[in-house]
Amino acid sequence: MQNSEPIAAFANAVESHNLAGELRGWALLGIGSLALAGVFALLLAISRIPGIEQSFPWPLDFFHKGLVIHVIFSFVVWFLAVFGMFITAVTALCGTAVLRLKFTGTLSVWAAVISVLLLAIPALMDRGEASLNNYVPVIIDPLYYAGLIIFAGALILIIARFIANARKHDAMATPYTEMASAGCFILISALICFLLAYAPRVGDVIDSRFNEDVFWGGGHTLQYLNTMLMLSGWYLLAHQIMAKPPVSRKVMRIVLMLCVAPPFAMPFLYGIYDPDAGELVTIFTDLQYFLAPPVVIMSLALISALRKHFSGQNLPFSDIGFLCLVLSLMTFAIGGFLGLFVDGSDTRTPAHYHAVIAAVNIVFMGLFLNFVLPVIKRPIEPGRSKRVLIWLYAVGQMIASVGLFLAGGYGAPRKTAGDEQGLEALGAKIGLYMNGVGAAIAVIGGIMFIWICAKALLKKKSPDYA
Repeated sequence: MQNSEPIAAFANAVESHNLAGELRGWALLGIGSLALAGVFALLLAISRIPGIEQSFPWPLDFFHKGLVIHVIFSFVVWFLAVFGMFITAVTALCGTAVLRLKFTGTLSVWAAVISVLLLAIPALMDRGEASLNNYVPVIIDPLYYAGLIIFAGALILIIARFIANARKHDAMATPYTEMASAGCFILISALICFLLAYAPRVGDVIDSRFNEDVFWGGGHTLQYLNTMLMLSGWYLLAHQIMAKPPVSRKVMRIVLMLCVAPPFAMPFLYGIYDPDAGELVTIFTDLQYFLAPPVVIMSLALISALRKHFSGQNLPFSDIGFLCLVLSLMTFAIGGFLGLFVDGSDTRTPAHYHAVIAAVNIVFMGLFLNFVLPVIKRPIEPGRSKRVLIWLYAVGQMIASVGLFLAGGYGAPRKTAGDEQGLEALGAKIGLYMNGVGAAIAVIGGIMFIWICAKALLKKKSPDYA
């Protein structure tokens, strides 16, 4: 489906506004963040080898610092880099003949690169303390906080440029403009939540409790951005597959309104409740349940559209976009089902969110392979390797999540390892073996994805590709 309507329209717009370099920059940042997260995951594993600290000069408290870096790059930077790609592409599509604030795009990419360096450096230094708080884990070091602030500034720059240029309203551009507008609104809401949580704590001791309180509300808001990006990816892949809008404008607007409504209310909670009130924590947690309706509506609409489109035909599993769309829907459904049984104390909770995160990653992989690389004229030649890596990652994550769920059902506790788990039930042991095997399979797929995309992004573009 390489010459479908969305690719042609986006490719022409990106080329006419000379934004391919920026799009490639965000893509490299995303792939680089995944690679760095993988390197730190390997270093974490090595650092746990008994006696290794005597043969290698590990930085102070490297394990916890490395864990922070692994999480921040594999979830926060990676997801927001995809947001940067999406906003850049949509800005090109919906902008006027001459882009306003065009210079801010290159500035934002370089600011993001600088921020990534500032985030990574503290993990390799004997300074700062790791804070394993939820959503945006932190190394308590001025360099790390500077990295977070600069990265937020980079995102604000591309949001400002998008707002200044969102003018075009033809049938092709409008749904993507509305998706991008929703994403910008949600991110702004998250940043406001961070500021409102920080303001009453100026001058407080900066520790794990401080970071938990500051990043709790905005972190929940970012989950709506991640969900919106996944739904936008579903729409875009289905648009490529069907060569026409996969769902009606009315359905898409309902979905986007459901994604935006809770983040709209979240900043106001800081004016209603005391910053240290337990109710504030509880309400932000309960607002997660509102993530389900837009996902369910979009899933049902896409499944219905695809059934009609392929009625009486063989399903095109050889097409990467279709494969990623179907496997993402399946993985998210598994994660959603597992989420009905979580209680927060055992491994059924990570089973749920690992499956959900995997669903987001699968659709992002599809966007890279079937959309971003062709748009910037660095397409990957058709072959089995692309399909193999998707199957490896998706099936591996499914096995790993089901294994965690099985172990949790037999009492395997969260956030523990080795003998500390106190496992006696055979079911718990089988579940954790499944988790290990599944994770290994998924890692192989992830490495293949990073390698293939990095090679394509670093090579010269194909001038004759349309």
